Amino acid sequence: MVFIDTGPFLARFLSSDSQHRAVVEVWKRLPGRPLFTSNHVVDETLTLLGRRADYQFAAEQADAIYGSDALEILYSGPDEEREAVEIFRKFADQKVSFTDCVSFVLMKRRRIRTAFTLDRHFEAAGFQIIGPRTRL
Repeated sequence: MVFIDTGPFLARFLSSDSQHRAVVEVWKRLPGRPLFTSNHVVDETLTLLGRRADYQFAAEQADAIYGSDALEILYSGPDEEREAVEIFRKFADQKVSFTDCVSFVLMKRRRIRTAFTLDRHFEAAGFQIIGPRTRL
């Protein structure tokens, strides 16, 4: 099982991203694995795509994300978000985003140990990471 963070979505969808080619190569090696993300990651991805490209392009990528049969979107509720606040507090000195903290909680609850991310915070939180510099 692999949790997909915001960075790989952005790098995949934006050909101008410095990580685009490397991230696309990792995406090619993911078929067949159960893939997950969160509604917070989708929110962050679409907002950043809208700002970096344009909002029509972001809406088209939203259709692709929500229409994917290979990707399950996990949703947080009040309990997960309260737990995420505690992690947010714990990692305050590292400036971890609240989205990442929610991701950590959802991953823990679903027993997802691996994240496809460009963010070092997942490793600091105890998860295995895959990205352009790691082998699958």
